[in-house]
Amino acid sequence: MTMKREVQVRKLIAWLALATTTLAFASAASAGETIDRVTSKKAMVVATNSGWPPQSFLDDSNQLVGFDIDVSKEIARRLGVEVSFDTPDWATMTGGHWQGRYDLGVGSVTPTKARAKVIDFEGIYYYSPYVYVVHKDSPAKSVADLNGKIIGVETATTSEDFIRRQLEIDAPGLPPIEYKLEPGEIRTFADSMLPFDDLRLGDGVRLNAVIAPEQTAQNAIKNGYPLRVLEGGYAFREPLVVIAEKGDAEWNAKIGGILDEMKKDGTLAKLTTKWYGKDYSAD
Repeated sequence: MTMKREVQVRKLIAWLALATTTLAFASAASAGETIDRVTSKKAMVVATNSGWPPQSFLDDSNQLVGFDIDVSKEIARRLGVEVSFDTPDWATMTGGHWQGRYDLGVGSVTPTKARAKVIDFEGIYYYSPYVYVVHKDSPAKSVADLNGKIIGVETATTSEDFIRRQLEIDAPGLPPIEYKLEPGEIRTFADSMLPFDDLRLGDGVRLNAVIAPEQTAQNAIKNGYPLRVLEGGYAFREPLVVIAEKGDAEWNAKIGGILDEMKKDGTLAKLTTKWYGKDYSAD
């Protein structure tokens, strides 16, 4: 090896050592960032939805209420901190890269393989069956009757993934997804209630059916929407998780532990029954 070549090699080794040290310091700096921020401020910011009853919605006093809001408040109580809420769009909440804007996401998020790349899953806190919803005057009696029809779903959700046959839930022990429906047209909507607003106009006026969580569908029916759930089983069933920015193992363990406690002491069963009339906390 020539002298010049030896000098170049030494410079490269020195640069690699410096880069490795820099990365190590960067990782150390980011480790525990969320839990440190929440602990120092004695407050946390939760990302959630503002138009998804009964999970989370604005009441007559313009205050956020709902199942996810109660869960968030209980997590904050057990942490000994105050809680405030922000309502980004769905893609922002589930897309990660929050840059410290939110400390948790409590928005009934499904743990998919794609989302696992950009956010951390803190733990399952309840389960949700998805159903086929039709107008009360629809002649449809089975899923087969919806083949070739216009189906509405909320965009960027598992219902859209399902209708497009792209759903991959990242959770153990779930049965394989069965795709029985061949839609004629798929229409997507910006929030969970907009598909029901179109469906309530009548069968085939704008939509023939909506795929949505059972809880959301029953809430719409309870509030006077002229709809019914198609009998014959669920479209699919999914676990729902609390989410966080990637990379804070200590925060993940803390929140995961709290969720385990809330399941064991019956808090989650109580809250799902309060808001849905049924215990959805158990697998």
